[in-house]
Amino acid sequence: MKLYYCPGSCSLCPDIVLREAGAAFDLVKVNLQEKKLPDGSDYLAVNPKGQVPALVLDDGEMLTENAAIVQYVADQHPQADLAPAAGSAARYRLLEWLSFIGSELHKTFPALFIPRYPPEYKPLARQTLERKFVTLDQHLANNPYLMGEKFSVADAYCFSIMIWHKRSDIDLAPWPNLKSYLERIAARPKVREALNAEAA
Repeated sequence: MKLYYCPGSCSLCPDIVLREAGAAFDLVKVNLQEKKLPDGSDYLAVNPKGQVPALVLDDGEMLTENAAIVQYVADQHPQADLAPAAGSAARYRLLEWLSFIGSELHKTFPALFIPRYPPEYKPLARQTLERKFVTLDQHLANNPYLMGEKFSVADAYCFSIMIWHKRSDIDLAPWPNLKSYLERIAARPKVREALNAEAA
């Protein structure tokens, strides 16, 4: 498999999940601004969406979008226990978290650090995020991970987005449970491995 990624982007999420699952894969760095690959070829020829992540499977099929990729990886590596069984009540709870992260966090954070967003939108985006941080902080007061006692693909996604608080100049001190949760995930060996690989 090949994972197309860009350092500092949400593609960190499937990078973490693939490593946690023990999957064999290659990382391919994408220049998102120019839509170019390391050999100078056009990334749009690989992924017409022009975004990361994109996971090209061994049979040549391609998956995009974090929620789809991480569930696929989890289902292909059930021994890693990264997602509840398909069709179970817990699986729908996982989908709930993946949707929350994708729609409430992932789509709001960029307004704080991507220049193309109007400056007047930043205070609203920050207020919106802070309300979501309260939700997360309250949930994490009694749960080490989003799904309870076990790390899941939802935690990989949440971590990959929430670390954007650093570039957004947000101090997480008001949300101590959320802060300690991110520290707990950052300490995982496979998470450190993914961060180091993408920093190389």
